[in-house]
Amino acid sequence: MKRRILLVDDDVTVLLTLKAVLELNQFEVQTAGSASEAVQKLGSGVYEMVITDSRMETDDAGFHVIRAAREQAYSPATALLTAYPPRNMDWKHNGVQSLLVKPIGTQDLLRQIEALLVQHQDAKHSREHAQDLAGETIRPTQPDTLIEQKEQKAS
Repeated sequence: MKRRILLVDDDVTVLLTLKAVLELNQFEVQTAGSASEAVQKLGSGVYEMVITDSRMETDDAGFHVIRAAREQAYSPATALLTAYPPRNMDWKHNGVQSLLVKPIGTQDLLRQIEALLVQHQDAKHSREHAQDLAGETIRPTQPDTLIEQKEQKAS
């Protein structure tokens, strides 16, 4: 199954180029041309990763997308794509897990995405394992498990 990425950028050239590169490398890519469109798509779909430009409608529009992504129950990995990297580490305090600096080569982009997806998945599994150890076996991101648990209790 292809991994789903939401790619957000107001520059159509960047958006379509990155979409083509990612699709050629076995990703399913949905695009959004603005922060508001991205927020809408986050609420109506499920993505493993969100990559957003930092500056779109406003200088901090990308951070609005990141915040909306972090609020989703499915908890996607998040990366900020920017030609203007911050000099300090403030971006990490806004829920961004990775910083992708434009221009970025295809191989570097793919390597960084793969590394972030692996790191993010490992962290999710660790959190789930910690919840299991604490006796919290019901997870909102796994509806099938919740249904199975309810059926077992009923019998």
